[in-house]
Amino acid sequence: QVQLVESGGGLVQAGGSLRLSCAASGRTFNNYAMGWFRQAPGKEREFVAAISWSGSNTYYADSVKGRFPISRDNAKNTVYLHLNSLKPEDTAVYCCAATARAYISSNDYEYDYWGQGTQVTVSS
Repeated sequence: QVQLVESGGGLVQAGGSLRLSCAASGRTFNNYAMGWFRQAPGKEREFVAAISWSGSNTYYADSVKGRFPISRDNAKNTVYLHLNSLKPEDTAVYCCAATARAYISSNDYEYDYWGQGTQVTVSS
């Protein structure tokens, strides 16, 4: 089992920034590729970004590419999502997820463990 706890969400004005953190506990963190997903009210969950176990490979949704870099610190068992140039349409609950697969994925069904999420609200 892997337990994931997100933090860092909040209310921010458009154009602002936040840094989301996802702290992992349980099994060896660096055995897992990690992803971030988000879900806005009334919408389906959507992929945001993913990072390989080593941090050497990353993948982004087109909507956030260049704005939301993902990173990880395996010594701290933590993955980060840096939210820059935020827009009102970025408002959502952001969740991190872990997959034991040997590749990074944008498919939520390929992730094995999920956090509860952290709310990000961007005002115009």
